[in-house]
Amino acid sequence: MFKPLSRRTLLRGLGATMSLPMLEVMSKAAPGTSANRLSEPPLRMVFLFMPNGVRPDYWTPPGDGEDYEFTPHLKPLEGLKDDFLLLENLWHKNTVGRNGHWPKVPAWLSGGYVERSTGRDLNSGGTSVDQVAARYIGANTPLPTFELGIDAPRTGIDNIGGGFARIYGSFISWRDPHTPVPKEIIPQLAFERLFRNTSAPVVSGLNPNHPSVLASLQRDDTSVLDLVLEDAKAVRRRASAADQVKLDEYFESVRAVEKRLEAALRPQKRWINEGKIPMDRPGPGIPASHQEHVRLMLDILILALWTDSTRIATFMFGDAQTSQDYSWLPGVSGSFHSLSHHLNEPGKREQYEKIINWHVEQVAYFLNKVKNLKEGESSLLDNSMILFGSSLKDGNRHDPENLPLILAGRGKATLRPGRRLRAAPKTPLCNLYLAMLHRMGIHEKSFGDSTGPLEGLA
Repeated sequence: MFKPLSRRTLLRGLGATMSLPMLEVMSKAAPGTSANRLSEPPLRMVFLFMPNGVRPDYWTPPGDGEDYEFTPHLKPLEGLKDDFLLLENLWHKNTVGRNGHWPKVPAWLSGGYVERSTGRDLNSGGTSVDQVAARYIGANTPLPTFELGIDAPRTGIDNIGGGFARIYGSFISWRDPHTPVPKEIIPQLAFERLFRNTSAPVVSGLNPNHPSVLASLQRDDTSVLDLVLEDAKAVRRRASAADQVKLDEYFESVRAVEKRLEAALRPQKRWINEGKIPMDRPGPGIPASHQEHVRLMLDILILALWTDSTRIATFMFGDAQTSQDYSWLPGVSGSFHSLSHHLNEPGKREQYEKIINWHVEQVAYFLNKVKNLKEGESSLLDNSMILFGSSLKDGNRHDPENLPLILAGRGKATLRPGRRLRAAPKTPLCNLYLAMLHRMGIHEKSFGDSTGPLEGLA
């Protein structure tokens, strides 16, 4: 008889750490014991971004009542009315008067003032809300955050649009004002990030009792700084006072990263859902069909949340000026960005509307799936806050006011969906983000240009 392995067992090689997939030997290790299992589902925070805005009168219903009419853009969500809040009058003042697209994308989750750049000196003006959350709770899951998308990052400068680096429009997640967080656009690689870090299907031929596997489980917790401590002291003695300050800051930053890594490698209490989500490993590369590409990425995102591989995630349906051709939609001929500038020509405007409706249909697909995944007496949707929206209101005019936004889920009974929430005109969208951080147990006093947590959510 062999000794059962923990589900958190890690393979360690030179400079590398790798989780094992779910093995039979692990199933004998009683994963459901209180020692390694949360007593209730965690709260998740997800951001779904759509570029190029909407047709305003097809998004925002007339009137003020909670029993609002479902406009053409919102029609795919009609069956989910009791599961989301329609948010109104939120915006980012720092995007006013700037380029129509590029600086608005990184500001969507940060509210920052994006500086013009050639690409070497990026400054998005702020850290995105997902990454702020990850600093506090990211170590509780194998993946601190999970970034997915469809379009590859852009390069070059948009001189027509005011001299902004196109890379700005490729990312909504920013680790700091100068560092975008890479997103995965290939389904198989996104799937394998979960495979390498959480429970996954058994890999045939892997013997967990093989000496080479068991030997590799020995940990070496020696700090990098401890290994170079004597040399570091010698360098510091020879340094000027200013350089000593710089060295201290550098060593402290390294130590902070090490502490985060140590926390990530310690067995954390996880939420373990009963049952499985049947999903085969995606094929290599990017699917030829855009529809299949989007659905695969959404399914992988659901799998990441369901397995508690992450509690913070972002997904980009496209970049700032996505060139994705939607001619496969009936009656559509052209790309999302080009058709967003319809100049109110009926034919082009109708095609633009169809593209937006298709995106909302994908959101409805995503929300219905997480709603149907039960977690005890609740559902995955009940235990989530899922924001869908765009960095523009009117795609034709690049209007940044009263952004199109819906917030789905009940946030573990901290949100009251099923209605429209009309904030005061020009309320900072960062007020919503501050309120979401508070619900995640992160009690920041402010975020971005917030003036306080958004009221009326509960």
